[in-house]
Amino acid sequence: MTPSHHRRRTDGLSRRHFALALPSALLASGCAAPHRGTGRPGDPIVLTLLSHYASGELKQALQGPVDEWNATHDRVKVRTKAVEFTDLLTTFMVRQAAGQGADILHPYCLWNGQLVRAGVLRPAPSEHAEEIRRGYGAAAVGGASVAGRVYGYPTEVQTYALYYNKRLLREAGLDGPPRTWRELEETAYRTARRDRYGNTLVQGFGLSANDDSTTVGQTLALLSAAGGRFVSANGRHTAIDAPAGRAVFELEHRLVGRGASDPAVNVYQAFPSGQVAMVISAGWWTGSLKPLMGKDYRDVGVAPVPVPAAHDQRATLSTGFMLGVNTASEHPREAWEFLRWLNTEKVRVDKGAAVTRMSALQVSVGSLTGRADDMRTLLGRGGDPNLRPFLDALAYAVPEPNVPGAQQAKSLLRKNIEALWTGQQSVDEALRTIRRQVDQEVSRSW
Repeated sequence: MTPSHHRRRTDGLSRRHFALALPSALLASGCAAPHRGTGRPGDPIVLTLLSHYASGELKQALQGPVDEWNATHDRVKVRTKAVEFTDLLTTFMVRQAAGQGADILHPYCLWNGQLVRAGVLRPAPSEHAEEIRRGYGAAAVGGASVAGRVYGYPTEVQTYALYYNKRLLREAGLDGPPRTWRELEETAYRTARRDRYGNTLVQGFGLSANDDSTTVGQTLALLSAAGGRFVSANGRHTAIDAPAGRAVFELEHRLVGRGASDPAVNVYQAFPSGQVAMVISAGWWTGSLKPLMGKDYRDVGVAPVPVPAAHDQRATLSTGFMLGVNTASEHPREAWEFLRWLNTEKVRVDKGAAVTRMSALQVSVGSLTGRADDMRTLLGRGGDPNLRPFLDALAYAVPEPNVPGAQQAKSLLRKNIEALWTGQQSVDEALRTIRRQVDQEVSRSW
């Protein structure tokens, strides 16, 4: 997830509506900070929590359980601070250097390797690490870990799947979404349409150069489905120039070259308008599509990301955030206890079902957590069936690599993918350039 992706996601949150009866305490608003105290015996400890939940429903959703904690705990209070997502990583680093780091941090998991290398994140104590490994899916745990060590509680988790327009597929004589890459190409070519001047009317498969998340997310989801990976297991070099990566680049190159994909088209505008037959994106988009498309949303289906061959094992990309504790916190034990309360204790929701506060929080704003049991409870009764593939994908998704330098490596990957799509580089040239640039980034000393 990139800054522009997160802006687009949060901008759309006010349009999301979910039929979920949350406890009133979880939706309570109000941002009054607890009094810091005078230092006298008996004054409460005040923990600061720094996140990107700076406005709108995200801010309110987080403040609800924080208010609940503060109302029920006398010795330890929590105060929230927030900055825009675009400023979050810089704020973590600058405040840490100035000795003003918050006790609890809410980073994008892509940054975890950099934050660990910089000495910002504290490893989770063994009992918390055990709780996290036991309670969350492998992809969520992987995103919250660096070099096999857990650093926090996963919060928002996004998996990628194939959105498709049922009407466009039906009009092309197709009775369902593709399951293999061969079917994906056939469907893309049969649904793509251009006018007599060569202008795109319908993209068969949406490849869009909007931002890191769109460009790279689509490609890495296909790469995962092919059994490949962007960065090697040891995190020291790229692995995308292996056969799986080459196959993905050749697939995208063919789709663009034969007119089934037009990277200049903004898929986030074109798909709701019926001008894209298929596109790979994350689950957050469903909540934006429903109010945007109205009755036409009935044409939207979601399926797993197609695999190269019929009997290949499913895989896709996942991204996410986590809550961890600052190495500079003077009260780490209390900070971890708050995180345990927020992320593991169960509360009653609709019809007496019990889920964690964080799962209720995320579903209230149209997202998922890595707790599949909570998600089935919250989404299983009359929810949007298009969310089911994203929930199922929690079991087989692959987290994006979070080695030091991962953010810059992702930006470099995007630049070269777009050069491939626009004909500035061949498949061989793009793979060679990525190898040289990304290897230099992830192998250098931070």
